[in-house]
Amino acid sequence: MDPYSLKKLHILFLFLGLGFFTSIPAAESIWYSDKDKDISTVLPIPPGYIDSSINDPCAPRTFDNLLSLVEVTEAALCNNPQTKEVYATAKVQAAQVGVARSAFFPSVTNTSTFNGNNTLTNPEPRINPYTSFTNKIVASYLLYDFGSRDAYLESANQLLRSASATQNATVQTVLLAAVNAFYQVQANKALVNASKEAEHLNQESYKAAEAKYLAGTATPADKLQAQTAYANAKLSRLQNEGTLKIAYGTLANVMGISSSTPIHLIESHQEDIPNNVDQDIEALIEQARLQRPDLVASEAQLKASLAKIEGAKADAKPTVSLNLSNSHSGDSNTSYLNTSTAGISVSIPLFGGYKPTYLIRSAEATAELNASQRDQLKLQVSLDVWTAYQNLKTANESIEASRILLSSAEESSRMALGRYQEGVGNIIDTLNAQSALANAKQQKIQSLLNWNIARATLAQSMGALDNVMIQSLPEAYRKP
Repeated sequence: MDPYSLKKLHILFLFLGLGFFTSIPAAESIWYSDKDKDISTVLPIPPGYIDSSINDPCAPRTFDNLLSLVEVTEAALCNNPQTKEVYATAKVQAAQVGVARSAFFPSVTNTSTFNGNNTLTNPEPRINPYTSFTNKIVASYLLYDFGSRDAYLESANQLLRSASATQNATVQTVLLAAVNAFYQVQANKALVNASKEAEHLNQESYKAAEAKYLAGTATPADKLQAQTAYANAKLSRLQNEGTLKIAYGTLANVMGISSSTPIHLIESHQEDIPNNVDQDIEALIEQARLQRPDLVASEAQLKASLAKIEGAKADAKPTVSLNLSNSHSGDSNTSYLNTSTAGISVSIPLFGGYKPTYLIRSAEATAELNASQRDQLKLQVSLDVWTAYQNLKTANESIEASRILLSSAEESSRMALGRYQEGVGNIIDTLNAQSALANAKQQKIQSLLNWNIARATLAQSMGALDNVMIQSLPEAYRKP
């Protein structure tokens, strides 16, 4: 390319740049808005869900030590494929914002061609070599389009907001699953211990009945009933141990590791009675409607669909573009041609087979659908908060009732077994008292499990299940 063409090409780009920054109407100048996000703003785990004081919470780790609730939830967020999936989805949408923003920049295309041939003539052998070269650079810039670019950029930004909110919602779902799995393991461990104690009590009753039978002071029916109760207690213990193994596998799965990976949790020592639950349910529902991430995502989806309506309408209107080009060509015969053009073009869509009309109708129907889904989700949010709040109140009240039940059942069991061993009671009363004791222990364990899960569920239903909330739950940390 000769120096003269290079100079003209430089002027071409300068002219495009000036036109780019001066010809955009004020109504279309939002493309550089601060609300635009790019891929660097998308994080694998959004802030607030993992302790920021930890240098690298997602560093590779082993699970040989005793794990607290915080460590379990961190492992779940770092390793669970669901969090990785929504992270990738958010990155895709962040890139789409860049794609939408690219419509505000000029497009420049350079095309180069080279041809060469040799001709052999007859009857006299003669070779006529010939070469030619052409280079053409074309630049165009859309000056005005009645807001189409703005609408599609707004739609892309809203879809990114929706993807970001969906990422938060998924993270909270994974957190809730990890909390549930953690406390389910703790509850099943307590059930196994309680079933071992019940088995031991029934074994003592069986030994007492057998001794009395051998001494001739008890009937064979007493011995058989005590033996049956002992076998049933042993079966319950075996079943609870199997359920515990399944709970460990479920916990490992939520943590994003193999279900066969050995996991060891800190011991549960939750004995304090939780405070009474007494909050304004309407305030909780209103708070949930403001911060529930899935509702935020639904609102953003609706705004994106409304922007697409404006984009579809603008697509059916004329566009004004600036077009510039420079072309030069030459051949071996010394002929040379250099051409530059500049102009403004107006494109007016006259008829598109009714396609623009149906695109507008489709966008309007999509917006209507998204509005209905948003309204349905609002109702679901209020139901979720109401249900979680009532479950928490019930669990809170059940804890004290289960402790009273356990205390009386323990005393009743001791008295019944003592009376039977002294010969003043019968085996039926003893076995019934031991069965009631086993049931009372199970009720206490279940009430504590329900309370822990209900607290986390209420926080998730309000969109507030984060690292701070996790730290407030029992067994959040290993005690020194």
